[in-house]
Amino acid sequence: MGTRKAILSVVVTSIIALFCVGCTSGAKVGAASGPQAFPVKVITAQSQVVPISTDYLGTLRSRSAPTLQPLVEGDITRIFVSSGQRVEAGTPMLEIDPRKQQATVMNQEAALKSKQAVLQQATTDLERKRKLFAAGVSPKADLDQAQSVYDAARADAEAMQASIREQQVQLHYYTVRAPAPGVVGDIPVHIGDHVTNQTILSTLDQGGPLEAYINVPAEKSSAMHIGMPVDLVDDQGVTLVRSRISFISPHVDTDSQTLLVKTQVANQDRKFRNAQQVHARVVWSERKATVIPITSVSRLSGKIFAFVAEGEGQQTVARQHVIEVGDVVGNDYVVLDGIKAGDKIIVTNVQMLADGMPVVPQS
Repeated sequence: MGTRKAILSVVVTSIIALFCVGCTSGAKVGAASGPQAFPVKVITAQSQVVPISTDYLGTLRSRSAPTLQPLVEGDITRIFVSSGQRVEAGTPMLEIDPRKQQATVMNQEAALKSKQAVLQQATTDLERKRKLFAAGVSPKADLDQAQSVYDAARADAEAMQASIREQQVQLHYYTVRAPAPGVVGDIPVHIGDHVTNQTILSTLDQGGPLEAYINVPAEKSSAMHIGMPVDLVDDQGVTLVRSRISFISPHVDTDSQTLLVKTQVANQDRKFRNAQQVHARVVWSERKATVIPITSVSRLSGKIFAFVAEGEGQQTVARQHVIEVGDVVGNDYVVLDGIKAGDKIIVTNVQMLADGMPVVPQS
């Protein structure tokens, strides 16, 4: 009986020991399976100079892109160049039917020959009358009359020569030539079209600087001044070039109630083209502010949030900050409140984070 009690005591003790070991192992497994840190990319919020600005639509215009118009009227018979072609000064571009003008020149040349024959006859007659008068055979009145006839014939021939020269110069206008080297613009006319001196034949872009024409609402006129910065930006808001206002119109357009301002655009790399429309950002003032990437911002229930990686002991956690943002500058938001320069901003997987969640920052 005593032996049985001893055996039973050993068994119970073994079971309790095993149970305790199992509890201890379970506790260790539970501790090991706690929330794991989530890898995220972080950047340091920077403070930089940002503009207080307004975007308007502007149009670029060249100061060296003349519009070609004919000096004569007629039908186009030939077009020698094509749009986009680079030409040198004097290159023939279009021809207007010159046949009528050529006929006019030929008729006047024929008439000149007739007048020159009359002049030759008057010259001969004048020389003969001079000799007769010198010999006392012909009276002075005959010599005066011969002189008068000669003078009239000479003036008539010279007038015809001047008219021919004028018509020959006019004939040159029937071939439209490039006034300077450049690139041919659009050619809206076709062979057979009738043109006048009001018809636009094409343009010739010689490159060089451009002017940006910007119409600003009239109520902003008091804030405008010469030298004010203007940034030309792309569709994403990235600044392509900075220029400054060089002209402010003294008058407001009565129809649109806008004020015309101009800026000079150097355009050495020919990034812009004549008549191109651009986004012009008029910079009213500039100040220093904190900026964070757009990708780090999330919105929920009308509020704007960003996550900041903050250290808590040896663990880093994501802390959700309610922020206030201003304008977009390039790919960044200007932060008005809630973030300061130097904060570690989480820029990846922000939709998967929760406030206080452990994270592993990666640069």
